[in-house]
Amino acid sequence: MASTRPAVDAGTVALGGQLPVHRMGYGAMRITGEGIWGDPPDRDAAIALLRRVVELGIDLIDTADSYGPFVSEDLIRAALHTGGSDPYDGVVIATKAGLIRTGPGEWHALGRPEYLRFACEMSLRRLGVDTIDLYQLHRIDPEVPAAEQFGVLAELQREGKVRHLGLSEVSVEQLSRAQDHIEVVSVQNRYNLLDRGSEAVLEACEVQGIAFLPWFPVAVGDLARPGGPLDELAQRAGATPAQLALAWLLDRSPVMVPIPGTSSVSHLEENTAAAGVVLDADTRAALDALGD
Repeated sequence: MASTRPAVDAGTVALGGQLPVHRMGYGAMRITGEGIWGDPPDRDAAIALLRRVVELGIDLIDTADSYGPFVSEDLIRAALHTGGSDPYDGVVIATKAGLIRTGPGEWHALGRPEYLRFACEMSLRRLGVDTIDLYQLHRIDPEVPAAEQFGVLAELQREGKVRHLGLSEVSVEQLSRAQDHIEVVSVQNRYNLLDRGSEAVLEACEVQGIAFLPWFPVAVGDLARPGGPLDELAQRAGATPAQLALAWLLDRSPVMVPIPGTSSVSHLEENTAAAGVVLDADTRAALDALGD
């Protein structure tokens, strides 16, 4: 019988050694409009999907103030906020700041300390919390001294407005520089079966026990075409190509926390079921080779 909470099968990782979450999360970028801009075409469906996320055992939802902008955070509150002392009932809502929007598909880094502080205050208000469990710098702004960006994050943490801090799209060197100012509990870089450009960052995270949240985790492309190598492997494993790609990520490292995003309940359920896919040695080796 299939599990009703399949995300639990992924196991857990403790953010900062203190905050355990299941290693199958959800990325709430695609619940907005086209180009990650504006409202979704069906607000009620987006809210129902977010509630289904939690039903499946997912207890880490990743969002950002720039998704919409603001729309994703607003929907999360509408769908999941309980109004109690634990307003999200044990679900960690991770959000980000550091990118601004000027239109559909348009993204620009903005890391001025006063802006990052403003963004945090607004995310607190939109999410309806006193403290954000995981607050991530969406990008290091190359036009602003990095120490100033890390410094304001440290201030927000000391003030109790954020509990843990993370980074997104950083190199090993940038991670190390940030650690002179803040404790980094998570890194969110692009990484998937075909794109392993952040391998060195993943390895650094693994050594230090830092959670690694790969964005764009399901990227199978032509490999998943009927009769293609991933399609054949998936059929042998009794899984879908997307599930195999996610299972490979989970098997790759104990600090890996995939956050696949979708606006479809059926795709959400398919993705989450990947937590229960067990790879044998031959399948793991074949998947490893696909990245060469």
